[in-house]
Amino acid sequence: MNKYPMTVQGARALEEELQHLTKVVRPKLSQDIGTARELGDLKENAEYHAAREQQGMVEARIRDIEGRLQNAVVIDVTGIAHTGKVIFGTTVEIANCETDESVTYQIVGEDEADIKQGKISVGSPIARALVGKEEGDVVVVKTPNGLIEYEIVQVRHL
Repeated sequence: MNKYPMTVQGARALEEELQHLTKVVRPKLSQDIGTARELGDLKENAEYHAAREQQGMVEARIRDIEGRLQNAVVIDVTGIAHTGKVIFGTTVEIANCETDESVTYQIVGEDEADIKQGKISVGSPIARALVGKEEGDVVVVKTPNGLIEYEIVQVRHL
């Protein structure tokens, strides 16, 4: 049984999605299936088959979310003393040592990762290089374009 590290915000987002799927989407699909059934011959009823297929995908997603929440380890970094160390859930500002370009990432669970929002998975190469290090440390990240050195500028608990 896998445990999934998750931030408080990530767990909340999954719970909201689960509520939406079970309270809004599931009943609507049941209604759509009932309506399509009334149209007659189920063998050649495209609306019925589409609704059933959609229902299967929704039920699979509900089971997936329930499993992830059941096996989630929710970590609230706001309750952990700030030591300047990079840990799961912290927001880290790093600067490329060559170009002096800086970027900010929050280290989150696999389900929450979204590079466009500045959220990287704890299993990503950058996060693996950063975790356990402190402000001022220089880390080397192996990328497809070679090794890149980053300096940890700031670590925040948000």
